[in-house]
Amino acid sequence: MLDGSQPNEIRRTFVFWISRQAKAYRTIKMQALKFEDLERAARKQPATVDRSLERLGWLMDDLFRIPVLGWRFGLDAIIGLVPALGDTTTSLVSLYILASAVRYRVPKITLLRMGVNIAIDYVLGSVPVVGDLFDAYWKSNKMNVELLKRRAAGSAIEAEKGRASDWLFVGLIILVLVGLLLGSATVSIYLGVKLIQLITGLN
Repeated sequence: MLDGSQPNEIRRTFVFWISRQAKAYRTIKMQALKFEDLERAARKQPATVDRSLERLGWLMDDLFRIPVLGWRFGLDAIIGLVPALGDTTTSLVSLYILASAVRYRVPKITLLRMGVNIAIDYVLGSVPVVGDLFDAYWKSNKMNVELLKRRAAGSAIEAEKGRASDWLFVGLIILVLVGLLLGSATVSIYLGVKLIQLITGLN
């Protein structure tokens, strides 16, 4: 049989358990609110373009400086001198910068402008000798990094991923650019052969 003190003990134990659960609930709720505040603040904070992209643009287009004249050029103009392999390598860098823009929620019109910059580089850069001089002048990688910095619309959290529609849009641009690259390479090889024949006097 239960004595008179046992119901009180059970009641005190139950009240103590309820108070502990309520305290734990309040703690969890406060932590959740703090997390929401931090997430909200992060969403208001604009995305900062990765420094590695800026450095990549600098390496490709501004690494070297000609004394007195002050003209600058980068690895793009030098690597592009290597037949076939050079243009392929510099193209991969350009496409990497373009694809990176998707993560920063850059508007589609800006993605298109970046693609046009690369296309101009492909077409005019395919001309032997003159094309390499044009690469040093045009600086498509640097221009695209600057466009990315100015038009980055995503937040710090949103920059971790891109929208599917933007990835699809950039995928289409890249397909066009790859086709343009192959066409430019073909033209470049043809002009190179003709130039060699003109120099050597061969038919």
